[in-house]
Amino acid sequence: MSNPVLVEVLRGGLVESRHEGSVAVFDDAGKSVLSIGDIEAPVFPRSAVKAIQALPLVESGAADHFGFGDPQLALASASHTGEPEHVAVATAMLAKASLDGSALECGAHWPQDHEATVTLARAGGMPSALHNNCSGKHAGFLCGCRHLRINHPGYVGADHPYQEMIRRTMAEVTDAEHGERNRGTDGCSIPTYAVPLKNLAIGFARMATGNGLSADRASAAKRLIAACMAEPRYVAGTGRFDTVLMKATPGRIFVKGGAEGVHCAAIPELGLGIALKCDDGQGRASEVAVAAVLTRLFAHDGAVQAALADLVRPVIKNWNGIHVGDLRPAALLQ
Repeated sequence: MSNPVLVEVLRGGLVESRHEGSVAVFDDAGKSVLSIGDIEAPVFPRSAVKAIQALPLVESGAADHFGFGDPQLALASASHTGEPEHVAVATAMLAKASLDGSALECGAHWPQDHEATVTLARAGGMPSALHNNCSGKHAGFLCGCRHLRINHPGYVGADHPYQEMIRRTMAEVTDAEHGERNRGTDGCSIPTYAVPLKNLAIGFARMATGNGLSADRASAAKRLIAACMAEPRYVAGTGRFDTVLMKATPGRIFVKGGAEGVHCAAIPELGLGIALKCDDGQGRASEVAVAAVLTRLFAHDGAVQAALADLVRPVIKNWNGIHVGDLRPAALLQ
């Protein structure tokens, strides 16, 4: 099945590029609200499912044991930009479990925030695993291990007890197989599982409403979604799409991107979940697509429409700051 064009790139008023993909919007009972393209084909959600991966941190009692609030839970669900506040929260989370950055097994890279990289380099510093965009998620894993008295070295392995816990949780929330045959390795070294967009959308609808989940899991899910919406700066970072969108729609929309053009979202007040992927893996396209889908779902809400307007059709500027083009949702998303 060939997926349709979701996003177009304009230059000088002419279409220069096109991004194809698929979109699934479902409620928590599995009812389709919007289906575009092949939503049954398995895709790796990558970092878009971090909030689901953070469920064991809350369900196990670890989050309460260590006194974690919204910033810590948001960072545990984050792909952050390595800004000082992100590093500080990750460091403090580990300290609560009597650990430090050396326990992280996500690998090191320079901060994704340009200013943070320049500041670190000027000070003669080098990046550590704490600057990794996944360090908050991994700090959450380690805290979960410590609270449950699970030996934490090797916690990124598919056969580690904590990863097994996450795998089961993902399968239960999404009603999709999570096993060896659809398993890959994510950029931060933990397992990632390819599942249909339909299942991811249903899973995020359940995260938003709690319906279809046990009472304890429903409470944990709603707590994590609420934390991310309350502290969006910890979910991504300065100027990043997910942070900007959640700040513009405070307490109303949860959104989380993943690598290779994946985006997921949850809308508590509508009881809906969204999952989409742009086939060419371009995040610029998935951002426009998810903003367009949200605009469509809030068609009668002027406040949300206004808040998302610049995200639905972002401008492209050259190095001289000249407006040279735009991105726009294709006709079927408008």
